[in-house]
Amino acid sequence: MNSTTLLRMAPGMRATSSASSADAKPAERSLDVRMAATLRRFGEGLSPRALRRALADLQAVVDSRISEVEAGRRAAAVAQWYAGLDAGERRDVWLLMSERFAPDAKKIQAAREHYDAVVEGAEAGHAEVHLRRALVSPRARLLQRFAVGEPGLRFLIDLRAELLPHLKGDSRLVALEAELEHLFSTWFDVAFLDLRRISWDSPASLIEKLIRYEAVHDIRSWADVKNRLDSDRRCYGFFHPRMPGEPLIFVEVALVDHISDGITPLLDEAAAVGDIARATTAIFYSISNTQTGLRGVSFGDSLIKRVVETLSAEFPKLKVFATLSPIPGFRSWLGKHAGELLDGLDEKRSTELARALGVDKPAPADLMHAAEQALALEAKSPVRQLLLRAAARYLGRELPDGQAADPVARFHLGNGARVERLNWAGDPSAKGLKQSFGLMVNYLYDLKRLDKHRALLAQGRVPVSREIDGLRA
Repeated sequence: MNSTTLLRMAPGMRATSSASSADAKPAERSLDVRMAATLRRFGEGLSPRALRRALADLQAVVDSRISEVEAGRRAAAVAQWYAGLDAGERRDVWLLMSERFAPDAKKIQAAREHYDAVVEGAEAGHAEVHLRRALVSPRARLLQRFAVGEPGLRFLIDLRAELLPHLKGDSRLVALEAELEHLFSTWFDVAFLDLRRISWDSPASLIEKLIRYEAVHDIRSWADVKNRLDSDRRCYGFFHPRMPGEPLIFVEVALVDHISDGITPLLDEAAAVGDIARATTAIFYSISNTQTGLRGVSFGDSLIKRVVETLSAEFPKLKVFATLSPIPGFRSWLGKHAGELLDGLDEKRSTELARALGVDKPAPADLMHAAEQALALEAKSPVRQLLLRAAARYLGRELPDGQAADPVARFHLGNGARVERLNWAGDPSAKGLKQSFGLMVNYLYDLKRLDKHRALLAQGRVPVSREIDGLRA
């Protein structure tokens, strides 16, 4: 036993040579126990005294006797103090918010019993109001007052972003996270958001955020971002009035005369600027959410609808609205289902594939190895044809839990688009090859059939074009 271990031992504690005893981690103390204690244990965040002081500061924020302005000032002071805390200390603040500002269980029970007793009577309306009020937690009031000050929304968004990875390991934080998501879904409803175009003439600080937040195709340089904001392109974002310089989500659009089959021409900085007077097609080639703390708050579908309306008004000749999208989950899915796909081949296809792979009988490892050289495969290659059929199945039939297996497909199909076309070598970048062997897909937004496509999806059928339907057979 080393000297450091001895120094940490309490008076009267006996040393032991057992490795298991020395390495045993003491059970985590509850918040109540820690707040009633005098000393902090090794590994804990805030000291008992600091915990009590933090709770008092949070309670002062929700004091019903003060004005909203004063509450906002107090909340801002807490946020400033919080900014200087380390990870363990911040977790303690989350626990305080979650546990010490929960709704009163006894009041909820009494209100529910009263509601159940008069639910069909003349007092039902009053009983419902009483129950609703009982269900409102002091935690909601606390978070609302943090949002009063100018940086309040930013503080809460960042807090939730930092909190999310800890939910699986600590169920005590679930209530706080759920409260934040509920409030955000109201505060960031699309009815309160502004659609703004981001152009080369926008403030440099905004363009820098575009570069930082781009999540689909990395922006490599200022020349790259200038190309994406040129006259034959459009970029739109949703902004909240309280965060005017911060896009919540943005979409990049290319105005062309056909449905694009590859990302390289669209990102080519040296390519000539297109003639927007001849543009008939709008290609959505990148959609990026910028705020991790707003995960689960949906406004992407509304963004596309608003952008389609805006583009149609500016360019009446635009008739086709489609995406050029990655297939980020395809490689992983193929690795799990390659054996199943090979077993489903008829004898002719199995023989052709075996010959192409140089084996007697194709195995999953052989297929995955050959797929690594996807860009070198000829059009008639059995490996290439199998990859295309597999991708068509992945996008057009895989619906675990009633939703598309691929996250990008889930988004666009949920918005009413259909799977239109697969594009071989659509993204030959290292990222594209890693995700989907270079394959990309077009989702078509047929404005007259969006509701029909959603209805099909609700029935467990993915809306697809004839081309995709033929491939997935």
